[in-house]
Amino acid sequence: MTDDGTNAPDDGLPPWLTGLVRRTEGEIPPELARYAGPAPAGARGSAVLVLFGTGARGPDLLFLRRSGSLRNYPDQVCFPGGSSAPADADHIRTALRETWEETGLDPSEVRIAGTVFPLHLGHSGFSVVPVLGWWGSGSEIAGDGEEIVSVHRVPLTELSDPAARLLVRLPDGHLSPAFLVRNVFVWGLTAALTAWLLRLGGWERPWDTDRIEDLPDVRRRYGGGPPP
Repeated sequence: MTDDGTNAPDDGLPPWLTGLVRRTEGEIPPELARYAGPAPAGARGSAVLVLFGTGARGPDLLFLRRSGSLRNYPDQVCFPGGSSAPADADHIRTALRETWEETGLDPSEVRIAGTVFPLHLGHSGFSVVPVLGWWGSGSEIAGDGEEIVSVHRVPLTELSDPAARLLVRLPDGHLSPAFLVRNVFVWGLTAALTAWLLRLGGWERPWDTDRIEDLPDVRRRYGGGPPP
C-alpha cells in the first residue's frame, strides 16, 4: 500500500494483466495514432480507469454510460474517469477519485497495474492518461444517477466476438474501431483503447474489417453523443 492509501502496482494482480501492461510499452499502436503525439496547447489533464475484473465468463471490462444532459460527451459509453483536481497526487489518484465519485467504488478495492502514455482529445482539449486496474469479482456498484446513468461489466469474450466488431466513419472521414454489445455502443477513444488491449492480450478474433457504418447512423440506433 502506498502512502496515499492506494495499492501499489503488482499487488495481487493476475499474471496475464501484468504481462499486458508490459506489452503496452513501445511504439504508438495504429488503433491510437489519432490520439497520440504532442499534447495540444492548454490541454487539460485527466485520467480514466480501465478496470478489469472477472465474472462467470472470465475477464471483463467496466464501462459507464454518461447522462445525455452533460456538456462533455453526453450519452457516451466510456471508462470511468475525469479531470485532474489540484489535490490529486497523480493520474492514478485522479482515476480512482473520479471512479469513486461516479460509481461509489471504494479505491481500496482496486489494484493498480500501471499507466499508459497520454492520449489527446482535440475537440475537448483533454489530455487523458489511461490507468489499468484490477478488482477481481468486484462489488455491486451503480451510476450516481446524475453524470452516470448505467454501469456495464462486459466480458472480454463478448467484446472479442466478431459480431460485436465494426468500424465507424467519423465526420472527418476517419475510420475508428467500435463495438456493439448488449445494446451498448462503444466508440471513440474508449473503443480504440479496448481494441488495442484485446489485440495485445491475445483475445482478438478475426472479424470483418469491411463492416463500416457512418457514425450518425449507428448513433441514431444506439445513442453515443457527439464525436470527440
